Amino acid sequence: MRILVIVWMLAVGLAGCTGKPSIDDPKLSDRVLKIEEFFDGHVLATGQFQDTFGTVRRRFDVDIKGTWDGTTLTLVEDFVYEDGSEEQRIWRMSKTGQNTWTGKADGVLGNAKGRSDGDTFNWAYKIDLPVPDGTLRVAFDDWLWQLSDTRVYNRGYMKKYGVDIGEVQITFDKVR
Repeated sequence: MRILVIVWMLAVGLAGCTGKPSIDDPKLSDRVLKIEEFFDGHVLATGQFQDTFGTVRRRFDVDIKGTWDGTTLTLVEDFVYEDGSEEQRIWRMSKTGQNTWTGKADGVLGNAKGRSDGDTFNWAYKIDLPVPDGTLRVAFDDWLWQLSDTRVYNRGYMKKYGVDIGEVQITFDKVR
């Protein structure tokens, strides 16, 4: 039994050593992601959640209606999961500086904080996330990169008690 505990602790420790993005990583393009412009209007997204072992646990589509009033970016996100369940999340995000943001949504604990640099945007928050059998309190570390004028890629790292539990990958497509 003791060997199993040691093996589990090593696996968790190694999972925590995986590389993560940094806002200071070299930029691969000269694009500038302005989320207030990209998400103003209609955006469609598709994504999935994978656990730390790489197993895909959930897939979803999201229909997003965004409005930017010059002060607040409001995102109405309508999720439809592969199992037919639905969820709506409404984000209200405020630009607090040239490259910084703060925001709230139902289930988010405190304020989400964001920072942009070039084609990259980082969004971090804790949330009581609805899951099929209740809620799960997790910390999200979302990274968004603008791939083109009409596409943004998101990779979100999820932790519980400081331990990686999985990733969410989403592709956002601007509807013109």
